[in-house]
Amino acid sequence: MKQVFRIISLSVILIFSVSAAASDKIAIVNISDIFQQLPQLTVVTHKLEKEFKDRTIALQNMEHDLQTKIQNMQRNRLTMKASDQLQIEKEIIKKREAFNTTVRVFDQDTRRRQIEERDKIIYQIQNAVQKVAKLQGYDLVLDRGAVAYVSSVKDITADVLKQVK
Repeated sequence: MKQVFRIISLSVILIFSVSAAASDKIAIVNISDIFQQLPQLTVVTHKLEKEFKDRTIALQNMEHDLQTKIQNMQRNRLTMKASDQLQIEKEIIKKREAFNTTVRVFDQDTRRRQIEERDKIIYQIQNAVQKVAKLQGYDLVLDRGAVAYVSSVKDITADVLKQVK
């Protein structure tokens, strides 16, 4: 008898929780699609290219100088004194290390700035998702990338894209 009562209790609880969940309005949004379609992405890309243009040119010049020095040493190796050859090899090694260090710092700086700018855009998208969800009365909005399968749920990607633009 106690077991029957427990089964009935659990059934009632399940029925109420399913009906409560069914009353929630759920929507889907594809944040990566929105991100790719935003005109701000092109603006940010050009901004970062302009910001790092001088450093990019300096790196290209460093690389060119290093390549030239290596080619000259290889071309003149047979006619050089051993001491001169050793000195040039040491100089090349120093320049290569300096170049590699400069490239590492450059990569870190560009990656950091890209992340900063991407985060600004994602923040705008999240605000737009919240506005659209509130305006349309959604209780839950999920990213399309986080959901394996969804049946009959409203996709608000276009609405959010309009809000962000």
